[in-house]
Amino acid sequence: MEDKVMPEAEAPRAEIKSWNTSGLGGMGEKGEEPRFQIKKWSAIALWGWDICTDTCAICRNKLYEPSIEAQANPQLADVNGYSIAFGCCGHVFHMDCISRWLKTRSVCPLCNQEWEFAKVEKIAAFNPIG
Repeated sequence: MEDKVMPEAEAPRAEIKSWNTSGLGGMGEKGEEPRFQIKKWSAIALWGWDICTDTCAICRNKLYEPSIEAQANPQLADVNGYSIAFGCCGHVFHMDCISRWLKTRSVCPLCNQEWEFAKVEKIAAFNPIG
């Protein structure tokens, strides 16, 4: 059996025009009408936490969900929604969890630094499906 060398197939080449931001797409040569025009543009943004963990170290529930206590007793939830508390040490907890913790101690549950609130943020109300 004889080995045959097959010529490499060339991929079809497409001419790529530079991107324009005028909203007119597919501009051809000068003087040609555009092939399409963008009439509506919808942007999608991705959101992420600016913290390195997503779990409350006190109740072990996700920070973007209410605490275990709030899920068990929804009537105890704040009327303005659920909140998470950021400490100056960088640790984050559910507001109801850290509030309960601070009734008996004055330090961060993780690093034992004196607890000081850096900020408090609201999270959306939790509505489980099913």
